[in-house]
Order: sequence, then C-alpha cells, then structure tokens
Amino acid sequence: QVQLVESGGGLVQPGGSLRLSCEVSGSSSSFLLMAWFRQAPGNQRELVARISAGGTTKYADSVKGRFTISTDNAKNTMYLQMNNLKAEDTAVYYCNRNGGDWGQGTQVTVSS
Repeated sequence: QVQLVESGGGLVQPGGSLRLSCEVSGSSSSFLLMAWFRQAPGNQRELVARISAGGTTKYADSVKGRFTISTDNAKNTMYLQMNNLKAEDTAVYYCNRNGGDWGQGTQVTVSS
C-alpha cells in the first residue's frame, strides 16, 4: 500500500516562501503523474501543479511564475517551492499520486 506524507506547511508573511515536501513510500513508489492540490475553506479542491514521470510540468494560472514543482526520485519525494506567497494561497495543500493516492494535507497560511 502506498503512503504519501506531506510536510513543510506553516505560517508565512505575504511575499515569503515555503517549500512543501511529499514523501512517497510503499510497495510501489513509482509514478506516472504526481500533483499538488489545495483546498481553501468553502472552496473546492483545485489543482496547483502536476509533473509527469518524464518531467513535464503544468501549473494553475494563479501560481505560474511563483511556484515550482519537482521530484527527487532517489528520495521518492516531490516538492513544491512556493515563492512570493499571497494571502489567496492560504489553503490545505495535498499531494496526489497517479490520480488516486492522497496525502493527509499540510496547512499553508499566508498572513501578516
């Protein structure tokens, strides 16, 4: 059974940075597609960024130029580098593997 564990969330001021991590473990840690989603209170869960096994990336328009998704296959870990954070980035961030496996989420709060 595959497990995904997110970390790196927290409270940051507007304009600040955070790096989220998603460690994948289990019987088969390989992937076709990994992604970060987020869900703010009262909103639906939305795609933030995704990366294919071949390294192709896609970002939501709202985070283009500020967020960077990457993977370290040796560590079975996916990252989301978030720069120039805005209040509207406040949400619980979830990692997803192959569209089916989810982590428990990590809270990101952007506030002064």
